[in-house]
Amino acid sequence: MNKKFTIFLLSLIPFVGQFAFLPLVNRIHPIILGLPLLHFWLFLWIILTPIISFIIYRVQKTKGDVE
Repeated sequence: MNKKFTIFLLSLIPFVGQFAFLPLVNRIHPIILGLPLLHFWLFLWIILTPIISFIIYRVQKTKGDVE
């Protein structure tokens, strides 16, 4: 797979995860770790977005775009 396409897909994952699925998780129940589902979902993406950004950085570094 082309690395630019991979980077593009990886950069879309947080956007889609945070905004496209909001209508599906906009509910109070279930309670996960003491948080309503919506708050847990947003907190989860606060953790996942930097991880995905680091993966994008590593893919670019192997390509030679980042020094």
